Amino acid sequence: MNIPSDLKYTKDHEWVKIEGDTATVGITDFAQGELGDIVYVEVETVDETLEIEEIFGTVEAVKTVSDLFLPLSGEITEFNETLEDEPEKVNSDPYGDGWMIKIKFSDASQIDNLLSADDYKAIVGA
Repeated sequence: MNIPSDLKYTKDHEWVKIEGDTATVGITDFAQGELGDIVYVEVETVDETLEIEEIFGTVEAVKTVSDLFLPLSGEITEFNETLEDEPEKVNSDPYGDGWMIKIKFSDASQIDNLLSADDYKAIVGA
């Protein structure tokens, strides 16, 4: 199981990459493995400002649909449109081409509440 040490994580199995005042968000390798083959990613919240832990979209796998929770408050500035035609990128490259959204976050102090790689490993038993 791949859990990069340079990223932050949530208890809901999202990963977060901080670059300046922007955060790139996707689901973790653990999450995509648990979901199985991903067939659809829906994000209809681009250009909306949401609060931390609000639902920003859904990911649909062959057997289930899961909500996606915003790890930081802010404006969703971008959706990875590649996923509209190739949702399987979430399975094959969850930390690269399978990213989901970018957020211009509004409260940098919330970053401190995200999990480190070691904390996340403890949650998923890695």
